[in-house]
Amino acid sequence: QVQLVESGGGLVQAGDSLRLSCAASGRTFSSYAMGWFRQAPGKEREFVAAISRSGGSTNYADSVKGRFTISRDNAKNTVYLQMNSLKLEDTAVYYCGASRIYLGSSINEYDYWGQGTQVTVSS
Repeated sequence: QVQLVESGGGLVQAGDSLRLSCAASGRTFSSYAMGWFRQAPGKEREFVAAISRSGGSTNYADSVKGRFTISRDNAKNTVYLQMNSLKLEDTAVYYCGASRIYLGSSINEYDYWGQGTQVTVSS
């Protein structure tokens, strides 16, 4: 069992930066690949980024490539999402997930989810 708690969301202006954190409980954090997804009002949850167990490999959605960076600190049981050059369309609830699948980009590949953190980008 893995419990995930996201933090770091907030209200920012377009062009600003924000860093999300996801803290995991348990001693098996390094056994899971981790990912970030987001869900905007009226839309389905979509893949944002994923990172391998060691942190050596990453995968990004095209919409955030070059602007967002996923990283993890296995000693702190935490995964991060650094978001730069934020756009209005980045507004969503952001969720982190834990997966047994290497760099999974599908919701079905994730076993555990956090409760989400709201990111709102204003003009």
